[in-house]
Amino acid sequence: MPFYHKLGEIPPKRHTQFRKEDGSLYYEQLFGTIGFDGMSTNSYHEHRPTMVKEIRKQYSVKPKIAKENNIQSYRFRGFQVPPENDYLESRKVVLTNSDCNIILSAPKQSTTEYFYKNTDADEVIFIHKGTGKLRTHLGNIDFKYGDYLVIPRGVIYKLDFDDENNRLFIVESYSPVYTPKRYRNWFGQLLEHSPFCERDLRRPYELETNNELGDFLIKVKKQGEIIEMVYASHPFDVVGYDGYNFPYAFSIHDFEPITGRIHQPPPVHQTFETNAFVICSFVPRLYDYHPNSIPAPYNHSNIDSDEVLYYVDGDFMSRNDIDQGHISLHPAGIPHGPHPGTTEKSIGKTKTEELAVMVDTFKPLMVTEEAMKIADEDYYKSWLE
Repeated sequence: MPFYHKLGEIPPKRHTQFRKEDGSLYYEQLFGTIGFDGMSTNSYHEHRPTMVKEIRKQYSVKPKIAKENNIQSYRFRGFQVPPENDYLESRKVVLTNSDCNIILSAPKQSTTEYFYKNTDADEVIFIHKGTGKLRTHLGNIDFKYGDYLVIPRGVIYKLDFDDENNRLFIVESYSPVYTPKRYRNWFGQLLEHSPFCERDLRRPYELETNNELGDFLIKVKKQGEIIEMVYASHPFDVVGYDGYNFPYAFSIHDFEPITGRIHQPPPVHQTFETNAFVICSFVPRLYDYHPNSIPAPYNHSNIDSDEVLYYVDGDFMSRNDIDQGHISLHPAGIPHGPHPGTTEKSIGKTKTEELAVMVDTFKPLMVTEEAMKIADEDYYKSWLE
């Protein structure tokens, strides 16, 4: 995230001696991206963060593809993904390409037996159901319904849930996740026309510092595999850090919608961007106020991007038979638009209470075997009159 954050105790100058009360040194770690050119954080540890005692099993979690070259529109019933106890086992990739994975997850239990680190991808975890705490080596963040948790690659974390009723919509990105460039000035500050600002972004507020030695299991994701690594010191042993590379939370309820006299295009809903896809937030808002406006979206062709819409809550005027947790996939190359009757029905409406997350990718998405288990294969016929 392109603004500065400091937590805990740090020395006055980088790369200089920082000593404990007994005179020994804390161990500095530069936690950065894109070589030494991207955002980074300097953290200070009780123990060396490099002490690997054992490498255990290594196994694949690569998604199994059901349809590689897909042009069919689909609806997937996300809440039909069965809950599972373990967080990592609960993560089911439903759509994938070389830039991202789109995942549904219904974990019942907190991650108590291991720590997790994704070395390949930034993660954006949308909390559809559940409350709890994201615990990381760079501090903790409380979460609740409607929160996006943005976790940069390499962050070691756990998820503590308050109960067993949890539903997550997760996007893994193989390129960094940023706020949209058009919302920022050249210093990185969010501008006045941005639908959110830095005050809305919740940074880690609580730093756990564990000065423990022992056997600490970190499950590391790398190139589509989980590798179990045992470290000799507790991963949460940071006494302080500062920089620009850290996890943060943003609530979809804090997104301020941009409206107009006539129907606004999807980019006004943009919340995050990468060099390969965007994430947008559709939130309750007033409809268009031109006297002859049509609030329902116009038909449009997805010529060079796939559109994925995850339905969170409310009533979608442009779709029939849509419920919480449903996902619509409208692939590149074909037009899509409102279902029959919904355009006429929308005329005269003054507002919407819809809540949804959209992911638009520039490369085609492949449909996985997990997705086909919850697919409505007749959805593509739903525009017939």
